[in-house]
Amino acid sequence: MTSPFKHPISHALTSFNGTVSEPELNVEHKAGATVHQFPPALWKSKPGKAKSALDLAIEGSRDFFFREQLPKGYWWAELESNVTITAEYIMLLHFLGLVDHERQRKMSNYLLSKQTEEGFWTIYYGGPGDLSTTVEAYFALKLAGYPAEHPALQKARAFILSKGGVIKSRVFTKIFLALFGEFDWLGVPSMPVELNLLPNWAYINIYEFSSWARATIIPLSIVMFKRPVHKVAPAQRVQELFVRPPRAIDYTFTKEEGIFTWKNFFIGLDHMLKVYERSPIRPFRKRAMTKAEEWVLEHQEESGDWGGIQPAMLNAVLALSVLGYDNEHPAVAQGLKGLEHFCIESDEQLVLQSCVSPVWDTALALKALVDAGVPSDHPSLVKGAQWLLEREVRRPGDWKIKAPDLEPGGWAFEFLNDWYPDVDDSGFVMIALKGIEVKNRKELDAAVKRGIDWCLGMQSKNGGWGAFDKDNTKHILNKIPFADLEALIDPPTADLTGRMLELMGTFGYPKTYPAAQRALEFLKKNQEPEGPWWGRWGVNYLYGTWSVLCGLAAIGEDMQQSYIKKAVNWIKSRQNIDGGWGETCESYHDATLAGMGESTASQTSWALLGLMAAGEAHSSTVVRGIQYLISTQKQDGTWDETQYTGTGFPKYFMIKYHIYRNCFPLMALGTYRTLTGGTE
Repeated sequence: MTSPFKHPISHALTSFNGTVSEPELNVEHKAGATVHQFPPALWKSKPGKAKSALDLAIEGSRDFFFREQLPKGYWWAELESNVTITAEYIMLLHFLGLVDHERQRKMSNYLLSKQTEEGFWTIYYGGPGDLSTTVEAYFALKLAGYPAEHPALQKARAFILSKGGVIKSRVFTKIFLALFGEFDWLGVPSMPVELNLLPNWAYINIYEFSSWARATIIPLSIVMFKRPVHKVAPAQRVQELFVRPPRAIDYTFTKEEGIFTWKNFFIGLDHMLKVYERSPIRPFRKRAMTKAEEWVLEHQEESGDWGGIQPAMLNAVLALSVLGYDNEHPAVAQGLKGLEHFCIESDEQLVLQSCVSPVWDTALALKALVDAGVPSDHPSLVKGAQWLLEREVRRPGDWKIKAPDLEPGGWAFEFLNDWYPDVDDSGFVMIALKGIEVKNRKELDAAVKRGIDWCLGMQSKNGGWGAFDKDNTKHILNKIPFADLEALIDPPTADLTGRMLELMGTFGYPKTYPAAQRALEFLKKNQEPEGPWWGRWGVNYLYGTWSVLCGLAAIGEDMQQSYIKKAVNWIKSRQNIDGGWGETCESYHDATLAGMGESTASQTSWALLGLMAAGEAHSSTVVRGIQYLISTQKQDGTWDETQYTGTGFPKYFMIKYHIYRNCFPLMALGTYRTLTGGTE
């Protein structure tokens, strides 16, 4: 792999103006793939005065996306999460002995910039203080040389102790502290490396875990077997974060009330595993370690990534390090480069993203421009479509275990992630590509056919779709002590099932198609009593309901049916006084907050798109929502949005996609104009 190059990202697409590095990959350019820069004159619509405020809003947003398209044809916005991602990067570099003091200074500045006045860190804007996030930020700052007496650390420490200290933090936080001798490995839930040896037909095996859990657990099982300890200087220790010196009982797990619960069963099993792990006789240990090591090496992408996500990448590098691979070994060096590719850097700050989303961002931007009326042969669309075509996944991945007869197809989220394409990206990419006049139409048609076949082949037995695997539904796994993020599986959800219905409808599949029939039954069974659908990958019920309504309309469902009207009335009931919609991330904890929160551009757009799919384009509710979007648009064609409206793990890991606040409003405004003729 050649050295990465860097390119700027606009203020409008990131939280600060910095640079990101993109891996230069050996992607074979297919016939017709050459793209060129076009002069600004070709970006503009034909001369003519805009007829209305709606037209002006659409033109302003459209031109923004023309400006933000990168030279190769794609769009790439920041994926903002929380400070643990960067804090753990600092820890990794200390563990490996690779501290760059200038980069560490910038990362420390970033951490401090995200601390609240109260002294804690949150997992989303305006959220409550999060204990584990605050512990990790505190430890990272101490590793970076900040003394315990620093005002920021004093405030953070007071918060941590008020919440019960390190003992009450989550599993991953304890693991990172254990790596440096600041927490006892005995207090970490067991994840024996021998798990890798269980056959694929076993009720519990590594392929019953979600793709993200699998890609993290396998390397982590190596680390947890080795139990390395990298001692730090006294000034870097964090024993002050314990309410009192820990005792043996502090390393046990709190049981639930009741004679028998699955959680209590797994706590008992964890005790037994710890006895086994201390035994000198582990006959399958060597074989299990070899298999885990081979799996890690096999699953590394050309770009250096594992799974396209920070937890898998960071733990894979850790695993190879504790196995004796030095920092210059190609696999480790490439892994570290992969992490660098996820960084955004400015003169004063550096942040590591948990993931990068260029395929998703590009599909969203293309769909928004198409909905805005940009001609199908416009250079911007053709360039973006061609770039997406070159990202098609043509290799079998982990999904092959559950679908051995399925041929590869579809798209992933990142620049390169051949092991883990997903149905959501794949579906949206194909919807966005439809009708764009690329040079090689046969190439596009063939890619779409492969993608649709792959997506339909990923339908689960219950009629729904998960993101990366089919039939990944062993809910019992979320009861093990290791699963305190409740995210060890990837079960079918309403939002992804709605997307698959939209994909089928977009490409002419009838409602009577067997996969569509099973999907409709799944959605009816999973509708909430008040009418909405829960959203797995966006916040929350507004996101899920938008996706489902668009899917139902596309597949030809009668939108006057009572269950659909119930969803429509629910959306209408959640409109704010200002005409917009919003939903707090807290709705994952408290369903009574569903569809409630400060209005945002992205969530308002989801509500509008859902309502318009249900035939409500001329309703006063939709008109007020459109007026909200027009009135809150800035002069440069963009919208502001501080809230997090994306979801990584419900309740525990929230995301702010910096493209959402702009792409979804353009979709909503363009769709409204198409359906109403632009009358205001």
